[in-house]
Amino acid sequence: MQKDKLLIIDDEERLRSLLARILQLEGYDVLVASNGKEAIKKLQQEVIPVVISDVKLPDVNGIELTSQIKASWPATEIIVLTAFGTINDGVKAIKGGAFDYITKGDDNEKIIPLVSKAMDKALLQQKVLELEKKLNSKFGFERLIGKSVAITNVIKLAQKVALTDTTVLLLGETGTGKEIFAEAIHQASPRNAKSFVAVNCSAFTKELLESELFGHKAGSFTGAVKDKKGLFEEANGGTIFLDEIGELDHDLQAKLLRVLESQSFIKVGDTKPTQVNVRILAATNRNLQAEVSKEGFRSDLYYRLSVFQITLPALRDRKKDIKLLAEYFMGYFGIKVKKQFAGLSDKLTEKLEAYNWPGNIRELKNIIERAVILADDNVLDETLLPYEMQGPQTAQAGNSSPSSFDLSSVEKLHIQRVLNHTHGNRAEAARLLNIGIATLYRKLKDYGLE
Repeated sequence: MQKDKLLIIDDEERLRSLLARILQLEGYDVLVASNGKEAIKKLQQEVIPVVISDVKLPDVNGIELTSQIKASWPATEIIVLTAFGTINDGVKAIKGGAFDYITKGDDNEKIIPLVSKAMDKALLQQKVLELEKKLNSKFGFERLIGKSVAITNVIKLAQKVALTDTTVLLLGETGTGKEIFAEAIHQASPRNAKSFVAVNCSAFTKELLESELFGHKAGSFTGAVKDKKGLFEEANGGTIFLDEIGELDHDLQAKLLRVLESQSFIKVGDTKPTQVNVRILAATNRNLQAEVSKEGFRSDLYYRLSVFQITLPALRDRKKDIKLLAEYFMGYFGIKVKKQFAGLSDKLTEKLEAYNWPGNIRELKNIIERAVILADDNVLDETLLPYEMQGPQTAQAGNSSPSSFDLSSVEKLHIQRVLNHTHGNRAEAARLLNIGIATLYRKLKDYGLE
């Protein structure tokens, strides 16, 4: 069993050795240093949760050393040893970040419970830091896969704006990963300790969405039996992500504009404003400028939302990333179904890179999940692809007719494919497309697919 480490810093060898012996008998792995320079070197070499330091050291004042250690190793706890009658030094040390102080010459048994408490706190802090690191890795920019110029340029933009409180509008086709980008921006921002709340604006009716976003007072409508906090309140101090913002009703657009301008809103059925501190990120696959010109979207709201625009590239513009993404999904779904794979066949990679990907990353994810489930061998090959991807038309995607580059044509074809996949189940199709059922019905009407 690994022992917990601690470091004793004192230029008096006799006291240093005595303390070391006492704490070794308590089961600690004790390191010693006679001055500040030696102590810093040991801290740089290994993780030391607890430090016991004398105030009077030959090369540095112990109070100054405490501040230096806390600045570089914030999870390390420091107990300061003071001489009799210099308790003021201990108080100063605590203000500088020390855990506690003890007077030299006191009963040495007092040091044991003090070290135990400091060790518990330090180890807990280390666990918290490790957890934060894992969360950053899971939800931060490290989560974004790709080495193509198209995606790396977009990531650089997002990393810069993440450090600010600026409102960001994420643009791009359905399935390009706008919510993942929004979450990465939040995670890299100063607000990352607070909530990230995501809501799909097309998934609710106008009345229900208003209640979801802003909350309501009891009795404000049928079924409102008690007060309810809205998502803006839930995100207070953090970030709210409004996906499919182009679907927002005109009345709610006005209410959202007020939040952007004053960071306040009025709950359904309330008379007094509620104040919040929320960063707003929004996303759409619609052309909001065109919607503004048709008066389908408020121009003042559009200009407030689009202070900083980021357009996510379509997967067909990221050919170099297709194999990387496919391998990632292969590993991810392989773990879920308890299968191990050696890789993708060259023929499968060729087919994937030749395909036009109207559904972007989401479509690739679904196709690889299907292939993983169907696979009997440890290599995914082209026979596991859907029928429409196995024909010669896939390889000739680069020679498609001009109409195939029209976004509406591509979207219509993809919706048809998803509906075929779900055997006409529109609710399931909306889920796979990651859009609201109302949005799907509107698109079916627009494309004559009803």
